[in-house]
Amino acid sequence: MSQTFQSIKGFYDILPEATPLWFKLEDTARRILSQYGYNNIRMPLVEPTELFVRSVGEHTDIVEKEMYAWEDKLNGDKLTLRPEGTAGCVRAVVEHNLTYNGPQRLWYMGPMFRHENVQKGRQRQFHQIGVEAFGFEGPDVDAEQIVLLARLWQALGIADVELQLNSIGDAEERAQYRQTLIAYFEQHMDLLDEDAKRRLHSNPLRILDTKNPRMQTMCEAAPKLMDCLGETSKQHFAQLCTLLDQAGIAYTINHRLVRGLDYYNRTVFEWVTTKLGAQGTIAGGGRYDTLVERIGGSATPACGFGIGLERVFLLMQEYGVTAQNQPDIYLVNVGELATQKAFTLAERLRSMGLKVVLHAGGGSFKSQMKKADRSGARFAGIFGDDEAAVDELTLKPMLGQGEQARVSFDQVASIVNAG
Repeated sequence: MSQTFQSIKGFYDILPEATPLWFKLEDTARRILSQYGYNNIRMPLVEPTELFVRSVGEHTDIVEKEMYAWEDKLNGDKLTLRPEGTAGCVRAVVEHNLTYNGPQRLWYMGPMFRHENVQKGRQRQFHQIGVEAFGFEGPDVDAEQIVLLARLWQALGIADVELQLNSIGDAEERAQYRQTLIAYFEQHMDLLDEDAKRRLHSNPLRILDTKNPRMQTMCEAAPKLMDCLGETSKQHFAQLCTLLDQAGIAYTINHRLVRGLDYYNRTVFEWVTTKLGAQGTIAGGGRYDTLVERIGGSATPACGFGIGLERVFLLMQEYGVTAQNQPDIYLVNVGELATQKAFTLAERLRSMGLKVVLHAGGGSFKSQMKKADRSGARFAGIFGDDEAAVDELTLKPMLGQGEQARVSFDQVASIVNAG
């Protein structure tokens, strides 16, 4: 007996029945990103492991336990399947000196890889749209990206997503806050779980983001990073809030929001929903003004975000958003002459801009019409020897009202497009 195979846990097929809604999500995002002047960039799936250690942070969950990393047997290079997109995008900007002629607005889309516990909305291969802006120092680009996302949710038919906002200041301000936070947590060691104890001295800010119910009250009462911010950081955040107010974007200031990656500074934000259970964050990002310099470039202010496409897809389904990719015509062909000419006719109709499925494999008129019905086509194009002899086609509406009509080839496109 031959062996059969299944996909690896956490790596899933996206089947044809789901792809029309995926197309709708992706095409809508492309359109809106273009409206805001963002240009597409495409980076490799595999990057040097050190790139993520240096950018994401060696004490983050991603680097410590989630990366798919290995040593290349051919040359000993240490490589990693990208767990997120910002580091690779920054590497490309530095390598190709993309900001030489001025600021850049970039976006990318594709799979990311993390060895996580698989659950609804969390996979080991998942897809993201990433958006990055380089060379913009003020809070206007922060606001632009947040407003862009608000426009995207509206265009996708998604409601009731909450914007959570915070400022985590600059490195010196976080260093001061870090000591204050460690001292506070050390007074509550009995409440810290093993994960929090492990992070206490390496990445204490991440403890604030805990999902452990036993720690929630203690974390709520922790000192606030906002109280450690200097005047410049406070002003940046205040100006951002003013811009969002002017744009009519509602937000909640979440003092515990820190994001999970080391490269962030100042603005951090997340869009969250209550409709997906524990995996409620559908997009998140913020500023990372020191990252370009950290991986070898010139000091360059930057801001960006990532969208979890699987989660947005689930949310679209939750709101009843649908999409179809049905053909315009299912071309039924019966008879020797019709079968000979059907292939050429199908190509002619496609050249008119129509989506045409040509029945293949023979079969009776009745069986072909059943397949036309199952295809979801708007019209069955009935092509028999009588029609073939005079270059005509009988159009039968398959959805809704309308009369069957026999027309010349040149009339088909206008009738279908009007139907």
